[in-house]
Amino acid sequence: VQLQAYGGGLVQAGDSLRLSCAASGRSFSTYNMGWFRQAPGKEREFVAAIKRSGENTYYADSVKGRSTISRDNDKNTVYLQMNSLKPEDTAVYYCAAGRSTWYRIPGEYMYWGQGTQVTVSS
Repeated sequence: VQLQAYGGGLVQAGDSLRLSCAASGRSFSTYNMGWFRQAPGKEREFVAAIKRSGENTYYADSVKGRSTISRDNDKNTVYLQMNSLKPEDTAVYYCAAGRSTWYRIPGEYMYWGQGTQVTVSS
């Protein structure tokens, strides 16, 4: 599976962004999908995850209530809608695919996209 994340950009605090992650291959629907982010000097951290069927979603406390993860298995794409963005949301955002149920652990994912930069100015 090859993943390509896009949709990042420079926005102001309070704005919204929708990140997308397009996957190649015909097995997209068999993977759980996750979004992670990494700020300069910090470790990669979990943001959100969605089970392969789309019926279960999981969020980090830092984005819960402000973000929504969704997927379209017909389009081989997973999305992350982020609202009320804060400067502390500034990071490179990565999408990942895996089959583990340990959704919050980066090492449990098998495939990673190249990342898309999100910068939130105050």
